[in-house]
Amino acid sequence: MLLDVTRLRALREEVGDDGFVEVLDLFLVESDEVVERMCSPDAGDPSEADLHFLKGIALNLGFDDLADLCRRAERGAGFDPQALRAKYAGTRAALAAALEGV
Repeated sequence: MLLDVTRLRALREEVGDDGFVEVLDLFLVESDEVVERMCSPDAGDPSEADLHFLKGIALNLGFDDLADLCRRAERGAGFDPQALRAKYAGTRAALAAALEGV
């Protein structure tokens, strides 16, 4: 599942509207930086810290497919920067579409 809207709703209930906006803003700013670093042409294999960070925040926000991609890379299944870029872009698009209903 690209985006678990139920998890987003639960998070919003847990932290309130202001906290929810802060969490999403933090995710977008920090994850943009991490994804760019991981996918840059000279990046090589991603660090465990970057994979773990992205996986953790993805799990907290209900971005199941993105978390799964990071989990597989952590476990040595290989890392495909284009797949990460595509999954991340899809997740951001799904998030933007879902925010109106959350």
